[in-house]
Amino acid sequence: MATSTVSQSTTKPGVHPVDEVLPAPQLAAYGFQHVLAFYAGAVLVPILVSNALGLTNEQLIHLINADLFTCGIASILQAVGFGRGAWRVGIRLPLLQGVTFTAVSPMIAIGLAVIGTGGTPVDGLLTIYGAVIVAGLFTFFVAPFFARLLKYFPPVVTGSIILIIGIALVPVAAGDITFGAIGGLNGVVIDSAGAFTPVQMFDYSLRNPELLLKNLAYAGGTLALILAVQRFTRGFLQTVAVLIGLVVGTFAAFLLGDAHFDDVASSAMFGITTPFYFGFPQFSITAILSMIIVMLITMVETTGDAYATGEIVGKRVRPSDIAAAIRADGLATTLGGVLNSFPYTAFAENVGLVRLTQVKSRWVVAAAGVIMIILGLLPKAAAIVAGIPHPVLGGAALALFAAVAVAGIQTLQKVDFTDHRNSIVVGTTIGAAGLITGYGAIAGAFPGWAQIFFGSGITLGAIVAIGLNLLFFHTGGHGQAVAGRPGEGLVTIEQVNDMTPEQFGETFGDLVQGAPWAVELAYRARPFADAYALRGAFQDALLGASGDEQLTLLQSFPDLGSSADTAHIRYAADHETKGLPTLVGEDLDDLTELTNAYKEKYGFPLVVSASDVDRYEKVIAHGWTRLANSVAAEKASGLIEVAKIFNHRFDEKVADANPIAAAKVRIAAEYGH
Repeated sequence: MATSTVSQSTTKPGVHPVDEVLPAPQLAAYGFQHVLAFYAGAVLVPILVSNALGLTNEQLIHLINADLFTCGIASILQAVGFGRGAWRVGIRLPLLQGVTFTAVSPMIAIGLAVIGTGGTPVDGLLTIYGAVIVAGLFTFFVAPFFARLLKYFPPVVTGSIILIIGIALVPVAAGDITFGAIGGLNGVVIDSAGAFTPVQMFDYSLRNPELLLKNLAYAGGTLALILAVQRFTRGFLQTVAVLIGLVVGTFAAFLLGDAHFDDVASSAMFGITTPFYFGFPQFSITAILSMIIVMLITMVETTGDAYATGEIVGKRVRPSDIAAAIRADGLATTLGGVLNSFPYTAFAENVGLVRLTQVKSRWVVAAAGVIMIILGLLPKAAAIVAGIPHPVLGGAALALFAAVAVAGIQTLQKVDFTDHRNSIVVGTTIGAAGLITGYGAIAGAFPGWAQIFFGSGITLGAIVAIGLNLLFFHTGGHGQAVAGRPGEGLVTIEQVNDMTPEQFGETFGDLVQGAPWAVELAYRARPFADAYALRGAFQDALLGASGDEQLTLLQSFPDLGSSADTAHIRYAADHETKGLPTLVGEDLDDLTELTNAYKEKYGFPLVVSASDVDRYEKVIAHGWTRLANSVAAEKASGLIEVAKIFNHRFDEKVADANPIAAAKVRIAAEYGH
């Protein structure tokens, strides 16, 4: 199936591409494409949990059916939504929902803890469902409050958490790769008669060297094929590389007699997942608290996916939209516990698919949801998936989990590591999570109620990341705010006067786009009597510079709307908060045409102070009239805009620079605006 794109020119007038209802054949085709890109990850969580707890193949088939069925409902809730105002459910963007990988390790820990105290695998599953239901209700009702706390989850926290999710899930993939040959996180070994034998969670003894080598061959071959597809193909095939790896790896195992599908024939053609199929949920305080922490992490994931999708489709995402998205996660998670499934969140893989295809309609995701509901009613399809050999699944899981870790690294690229506090938060978080991931037996040293928290590197790492961010950025004195950000502490004149030239440049360089001559001239005016003197030093440096220096400064600004610029993230972020990414269609084309014409005539970009922008349509309309001005006049206009930008940034960074502006910054930070 080819990956077509939907041109914005085909969108009906007055209808945003997100809300456009495509013809039925396109909805079906694009929806099926989403399902294919999502399918492997969708069924991976129930398979991993089932393997770890030692559930039967019949029980696994039901888990897969329930997962797909509830995934469809969850996706429709998120993309279509219902309700209005404070009780709106669903962000109404093309966000496809699936079971969160964040919950895998904690759920396995919960289940194995129950089994370790004499319970059956089903008892462990019922305890998981009890925790999922309560955590889902918690998520639903806490959504509006969480949306107001976004300042406590900056990229340094979200990036660290996403990174450790990927790292901490690698042992789960390793458990499948070594299944039957080494004990460990898969929780069982297979004896010579093919029977399941429980083992200690952290028993890594080698049981069968020959089987291990065979498993490694299957896993390595699957992973190699996935990498080859990603390297040598383009478009749609790249999005289903994992699915191709699973299919080919399973087929190879079947030819060699290591994949069995005996349950396909005995499975019913149609089946409906009934509420509480395995029995009434069991409730454990420690399990519930652990799952609530998982959902807090999931809220952070959903927030990131929502902002990323909003940027891709050109729609501004507000705190109320985040609350609606999280509310949908909570409702879907509660339904998951009732319908024998697990916690839900937006799937990052499908966010990438929206970027790749530029098919922005949320009704495509709704169509994918309908397809998943239909698949969830077909037990034979689930039986086929349940027959995938463990090492093949483990090889694919390595690729998926590594991709999660890379997403965390990408988020951390937004973090200013010249501020040593950020380095401390990230480093300590990785250390704490790595300690538990590398040697989880440490959890056994703690009381039973605490083992849930110390039994998962993800859970402990998330607690550390959130706690350290609160400690270093939101409690007590702010310390020396080198290269600080709005709302994270204001620099005092006393601190400025004590700075070295290097610290001064790190702190104030972004105010003047990194122009070294401006920083050097301002630094020479030390000591500063007050904030006004510091501001004046920079203004004198900007206005008193040579013509060549001023031209270089103007040329350092990127073109408005440019996606290629990465050197001046601050300027791009200023405009992003004012809605520049929401320009679509003719408005975006007009802006691009204007900026190109302006730069061609004057030799420097059209510079606009974002804080003084009301609507970008006005910028476009006024910009065309400015093309009649002389080069000297436009250079002067550009320098005025630079001065405005400097003043706004200065007010956000320096204490007592502008008490009213500083108060606005603090209020905005408190309410997440």
